[in-house]
Amino acid sequence: MNETLGRRIANARKERGMTQDQLAEKMGVSAQAVSKWENDQTCPDVTLLPQLAKLFGVTVDELLCGKAEPEVQLVPQAQRKDIKDMMLRMKVDTGDGDRVRISVPMALVQVAAETGMAMPQVSGNPALQQIDFAQILSMVEKGVMGNLMEVETNDGTTVYIYVE
Repeated sequence: MNETLGRRIANARKERGMTQDQLAEKMGVSAQAVSKWENDQTCPDVTLLPQLAKLFGVTVDELLCGKAEPEVQLVPQAQRKDIKDMMLRMKVDTGDGDRVRISVPMALVQVAAETGMAMPQVSGNPALQQIDFAQILSMVEKGVMGNLMEVETNDGTTVYIYVE
């Protein structure tokens, strides 16, 4: 069964050793409101989500969806996955509301970088044209994993690049 928002709130509260009354006091709501959140009878007001996420040390996305973007980490040599088992993921959210999601096997990135091959599906997107895939490959080969880059441009476009 999927974990619900209510279960995530209850688990996060309990992990921090808080009672429903304590959480309610910190959030400026009643203990009954917290109980209803945790039992999936109601949801927190949207304006409370950032405060709730900050209190729990997670992002709003993580609170709502139950998963976080991978953080950057340096993986020791003995624990690294084979490059053929890794994926390069790119997300572009434009200021106009367009959403582009690209997943590329790292083995393809490796071949492209080694042969100088262009990746038109990626390089054809203006927000992704300046990506140095050889540099990304070099970082991954050295053990860098997770959320490699997040860039926001003046026009409101946000580009995320991560490896998993």
